[in-house]
Amino acid sequence: MSRGKRPKWMIEIAIERMNILFERAEMEFITHPERSDRYVELALKLSTKYNTKIPERWKRRYCRKCKKFLYPGHNCTVRLINSEVNIFCGECGHVMKIPYRKEKKLKRRAKYESIKKRNDE
Repeated sequence: MSRGKRPKWMIEIAIERMNILFERAEMEFITHPERSDRYVELALKLSTKYNTKIPERWKRRYCRKCKKFLYPGHNCTVRLINSEVNIFCGECGHVMKIPYRKEKKLKRRAKYESIKKRNDE
């Protein structure tokens, strides 16, 4: 094992713990929003300590600027603008823009296939 490298079992436990923290943050948000923000901070600390990524399921559920848990309809709004998902944080005003990659890819593929089909006829 090289310096700074963690064993695989340790990383798996860290990922499991991050999932638990985000689930708790989601459950606690309505009654204790400050507690859910603390859970997000702890999950981010785990991710940096064990050099792992935040699970894909939870990547869009916290603000990358103020590190607060985002609950759509309460402290954030989600809009679809110009083929991208815009998530506005109600706490700090930060906007996360996430493009529609899969949809664009499928659209390009369908266009290519229709052109190819016309050329074959």
